[in-house]
Amino acid sequence: MSDEGKRKRWFPLESNPDVMNAYVKKMGFPTSQFSFCDVLSTEEWALGMVSTPIVAVLMLFPIKPHTEEADKQEAARIEKEGQTVSPDVYYMRQTVGNACGTVGILHAVGNMRHLVQLAPGSYLDKFFNTTKTKTPQEIAQYLEEDDELEKTHGGAAEAGQSEQLQSVDDPINTHFVCFSCVDGNLYELDGRKKSPINHGPSSQETILQDACKVIKKFMARDENEMRFTILALAKTAAD
Repeated sequence: MSDEGKRKRWFPLESNPDVMNAYVKKMGFPTSQFSFCDVLSTEEWALGMVSTPIVAVLMLFPIKPHTEEADKQEAARIEKEGQTVSPDVYYMRQTVGNACGTVGILHAVGNMRHLVQLAPGSYLDKFFNTTKTKTPQEIAQYLEEDDELEKTHGGAAEAGQSEQLQSVDDPINTHFVCFSCVDGNLYELDGRKKSPINHGPSSQETILQDACKVIKKFMARDENEMRFTILALAKTAAD
């Protein structure tokens, strides 16, 4: 965007399930029912360790010039060939720098909120009631002007175990995306892109396996890169 040089920026969230669970619980999400957990590998032995049902998958990955070029090629292909996107997909654009963790969480919760009872009057309850009829760009604008969420995000960013950045303007080259299953298809939800990306048939029973097939393609673009992490939003395991 032409004004991105001076756009609002936040400190980034860490890819840490403890941090994210505390964050969403504070905003009114019932972590006693569903919560974020680490997915240790894309291999079957690791996928089988995740409790079910699984309702969303988050991936953190490195952004590099060749990955950006791949995204441009994908966008050109979709523009040429077209794709079907369910009107039931909750999707927003991202205009706040380093807000991809929060945008990923909102995508995850937004597309499964019919399965849980958000705390009445909580931040998430109000957010989705307010934005459910807005366009993706309007939701992005709403988030950009939302001081309450900016403050809550900042607290979650400070709670991470990684070394803190000195400034929100310090360069960051990793990015969160969400994978959700809506109306029988797997969608990649990335607020930097013009629309959701439909990756084909999926189900609540196979969402993790299906998402990992796509994630493996991301990894194949950077075979020597270690900065990939995967989180699942899944049924909270019994203690």
